[in-house]
Amino acid sequence: MNKNLKLVVIGGGSSYTPELIEGVIKKRKELPITELILVDVIDGEEKVKINYELVKRMFKKENIDINFSYSLDRKKALENADFVLTQFRVGGFKSRILDEEIPLKYGFVGQETTGAGGFAKALRTIPVILDICKDIEEVAKDAWLINFTNPAGIITEAIHKYSNVKAIGVCNVPINMRYDVANQLDLPIEKIRAQFVGLNHLSFISKVFVDGKNVIDKILYQNNENSENIVKNIEKIDDVDKINQYLGLISSPYLQYFFFPQKMINKELDNIKSGKGTRGTQVAAIEKKLFEKYKDINLDVKPKELEERGGARYSEIAINVIDSIYNNKNKEFVVNTINNGTFAELPDNVSIETNCIISNEGARPINSGKFPKSVTSLIQQVKTYEEYTIEAAVNGDRKKAYLALFNNPLINNKEKIEELLNEIIVKNKKYLQNFLD
Repeated sequence: MNKNLKLVVIGGGSSYTPELIEGVIKKRKELPITELILVDVIDGEEKVKINYELVKRMFKKENIDINFSYSLDRKKALENADFVLTQFRVGGFKSRILDEEIPLKYGFVGQETTGAGGFAKALRTIPVILDICKDIEEVAKDAWLINFTNPAGIITEAIHKYSNVKAIGVCNVPINMRYDVANQLDLPIEKIRAQFVGLNHLSFISKVFVDGKNVIDKILYQNNENSENIVKNIEKIDDVDKINQYLGLISSPYLQYFFFPQKMINKELDNIKSGKGTRGTQVAAIEKKLFEKYKDINLDVKPKELEERGGARYSEIAINVIDSIYNNKNKEFVVNTINNGTFAELPDNVSIETNCIISNEGARPINSGKFPKSVTSLIQQVKTYEEYTIEAAVNGDRKKAYLALFNNPLINNKEKIEELLNEIIVKNKKYLQNFLD
């Protein structure tokens, strides 16, 4: 076992970093990290410096001795890394707000990970993650990449298709859904096993096991007051419970964009009209306050206010996955990995989000049978969109980009696709030069 474990966090200036570090502190006995580097770009230097000072105080409070630093030299920082965790946002909040505003202009859902907004974010992000993978292949070829950068499923698939890096995608939505199920059943999380099927931000719980018995109907047909709003940026629409009953499934909160697109659009437009702005505008304001708090020299713990940012339990899934790989624990987690025959309804080489056994060999999906018939066509259509998006991003291919949007269920007016695509490319030209050559 490597006694000198090195972890590199790319996107170290993210406001999520204290959440991640809290997980590192909790797992210090199982994960003997001796070197940790926060990496960011020049534009993120101020934030990564603030995080660096806060994390130093967090480590000091717990008497943890780690070779800890920050760097703007990504390739240098990656040398001999054992684990690389990615949590970056290409273009920052300015680009996120555009991802939300541009689709709304054309009458489509304005959301940063799905629909046209998620498409734009993927186009910006895929070339960057593949550049990171090239660096890993050169200076840390045995490292594991744990990706939290959205859209996580698309990013994970791009890594596997266009690099040789060992990678697993993580998302905090499944673990929060499992906690919500536990709350509704008034049971500890350890008693709950939830079977997930689908894609990132398009997943469903198909079974809920307690002591070996499937009790999903108790969730579907009980109006339980213990249910929580598990994704801070998505307000629950009550009608989703009725749809879930018809489907016989518990759907990810992100499915509301597919079930009630006009209601979600109206909510987004109402927020803009009222002066609240898009969710990106709201989160930018939350983050500004967070970093002011992080500057407090007396702060030496993750502040409770970070929960409003939307990353609850992120470190729990990310650090536990690293622990299960490093210590070969063969524990079960819901992650994004490659299908490899797990679901016959999808190609082998695409990403899925499902229960996996995590060991030092990586993620091994637990085959749970076929997709429920009621949602198979939706999953397949979104996967087609994702595949075209990856091809478009890698090759700067406008035709593939058009086909990606054409196959996205949230782009329901095909006449507007070309104009929408042109605006996305123009507004993101700094990051999409391969579309302009």
